[in-house]
Amino acid sequence: MAKKPITAIIVGAGHRSLSYAGYAKHHPDELQIVGVADLIPLRRELVARLYGLSPEQCFATAEELAQRPRMADAIINGTMDHQHVATSVPLLEAGYDMLLEKPFATNEEEMWQLVNTCRKHGNKVMICHVLRYAPFYAAIRQKVIDGEIGEIINCQFAEHVSYHHMAVGYVRGKWNRKDRCGSSMLIAKSCHDLDLMTWMKSGIEPVRVSSFGSNMQFRLEKIPKGAGTRCLVDCPIEPGCLYSAYKHYINHPSRWSFYVWDTLEHISNPTIEQKVESLKTTNPYGRCVWRCDNDVVDHQSIVVEFSDGSTSTLNMIGGTSKPLRSIHLLGTTGEIQGVINDSKFVIRHFDTSPGHEYTEEEVDLNIQGDKTGAFGGHGGGDLRLVADFVQTLRGEPRSISCTSLEDSVYGHLLGFRADQSMQEHKVVEIPAVH
Repeated sequence: MAKKPITAIIVGAGHRSLSYAGYAKHHPDELQIVGVADLIPLRRELVARLYGLSPEQCFATAEELAQRPRMADAIINGTMDHQHVATSVPLLEAGYDMLLEKPFATNEEEMWQLVNTCRKHGNKVMICHVLRYAPFYAAIRQKVIDGEIGEIINCQFAEHVSYHHMAVGYVRGKWNRKDRCGSSMLIAKSCHDLDLMTWMKSGIEPVRVSSFGSNMQFRLEKIPKGAGTRCLVDCPIEPGCLYSAYKHYINHPSRWSFYVWDTLEHISNPTIEQKVESLKTTNPYGRCVWRCDNDVVDHQSIVVEFSDGSTSTLNMIGGTSKPLRSIHLLGTTGEIQGVINDSKFVIRHFDTSPGHEYTEEEVDLNIQGDKTGAFGGHGGGDLRLVADFVQTLRGEPRSISCTSLEDSVYGHLLGFRADQSMQEHKVVEIPAVH
């Protein structure tokens, strides 16, 4: 007998939750969207149109939804970082399982509040560490599980955040101040990489971390001579500026459209003229990048020691020409190295035969679906994550990528303690998780 589809309610109808909910469009026999909660009426109306919802299935807040009798199996929570715990706790207490966007908390106190709530009520909570589901990282993890390179001695991760991503997210945008979004840049942007680090070393706890970083670029002291306050209003150097709002958002109107044009979402198809006027007036994305109110770092490096003596590094650099995520695992019998942007990696082993030093095998994961977006963003991880969430709630076997709330604790602890290390200029211990 065919299983019934899992029913879910969207909480926070933003870009990420709508991306995950899109799985229901591709597989309505597996997932059905039966409700929405969002403070913005336009977004509630959008979801209602997309999924045929009645007014009785639409709510302004998570708290309002939690006060009603449970009306679905699960919640897809895509609220902003600082809202994750506040919106999740009442819904977990109401008995919902949950697919929760990362980072699932913005500090350790919140983290333990959510973990203890989940432990008390027995909810199934999966964190949206979508890179675990990208074929690139899933294949590498399977090689590690299979013992392909022996024991891991050292992990090297790098994340290069492109100049346009840095500007839209962490200088002009929603994640540019910790007191506004709740997260540091390391937690907001590299939470994926910290999770991958602890995942590759699964079963081996991180014990201490040291970190350094700062905002070198996007500050008032670095402002080019003659720069104005808004790119399209009073800036004579705008035509030659690499961070011109016109170049970033008018020449590329679709690249970051969900964020840049959210103030125009009441207009179904805003014109170029309306977009330009927006950047000239109240739109925060029209500001000079050197005159914003950002306080997060633009680069940060961390070094981690694990309980078995192995080490790991992560270098996050914002404002690069090319976006990149790379990984290099060095083990006792071999190594794995690759770049997710290329969708391939190499495996090297010792070769002690005369005239040789090592062997190298290339694993190419250029899957058509990942190129076309059939499996969503993040290297094809987005919708594979949702598929695994559905399978988990149905009681089917978990994939190797499956990440429960408990699985995600060490990655978050690493981030919180790395930021502490950077701020206090000292090596910081990481507590054991029980």
